[in-house]
Amino acid sequence: MPAFRIIPCLDVNAGRVVKGVRFLDLRDVGDPVELARRYRDEGADELVFLDVSATIEARSALLDTVARVAAVLDIPFAVGGGVREEGDALALLGAGADKVAVNSAAVADPGLIERLARRFGSQCVVLAIDARRQAREEGRGKRGEIAAVGFTGEAQVLSHSPRAVPSSAGRSGGWEVVTRAGTTPTGLAVAEWAREGVARGAGEILLTSMDRDGTGLGFDCELLAAVRAVADAPLIASGGGETADHFRLAAAAGADAGLAATIFHEGRMRVSQLKSALAAAGVRVREEAR
Repeated sequence: MPAFRIIPCLDVNAGRVVKGVRFLDLRDVGDPVELARRYRDEGADELVFLDVSATIEARSALLDTVARVAAVLDIPFAVGGGVREEGDALALLGAGADKVAVNSAAVADPGLIERLARRFGSQCVVLAIDARRQAREEGRGKRGEIAAVGFTGEAQVLSHSPRAVPSSAGRSGGWEVVTRAGTTPTGLAVAEWAREGVARGAGEILLTSMDRDGTGLGFDCELLAAVRAVADAPLIASGGGETADHFRLAAAAGADAGLAATIFHEGRMRVSQLKSALAAAGVRVREEAR
């Protein structure tokens, strides 16, 4: 069984690393190159760079910032934000990324996943999914049931899709895919979208719980297990991880890696410390010294 990976995340806005809670109230936490170098030296297995405003601003990720970060890394490097077509992915790979993450554009055009996988290989394509838990109506739905909610925001863009579920089906307590930096509900059930994305060629899933993001409450293990049950691809847990036990529970729920930001940015725990604690708890990790 592969070792559980620890992946720091750089959420970048205007060339600076930022962090908030549930995608809101972003605050500056540092320079991306300095943080990338620190996490490399602490033993991070990979690094994720997400340009959090690229999609909202209808632009590509900041290539010169990506290139500066890539120059200090010798670990796998995934970049997302504003990838709308093959040319965007090619530019990121040319700037030093090893993988590209797609989110909003893939929901609007699922064929993008296939085109990227065909041209660059599935190992280069990460399907990033931002998931929000839906309220459960009394007397309806079962624990963990996956359902979707009705359209808002992007209805004109997505209403043609046969994958959408009418709003009358959307109150059973599952998880919905949300796009455009967490601003736009889509009406897609998370587990079904994960399954489709892998079938179309995504080589990995980055699954973020919007409800847990930045809260330190732990990963949504029920969400992880639901996606693990239907999607046969490496699964990265994101959103809420703060303690070693949170990461251990994510691994037990089926995650292959745990991504975090705040605990590393604020120095609450070094990557090496987290790995040592996980190893002591029986979770297999890479502990090579640098």
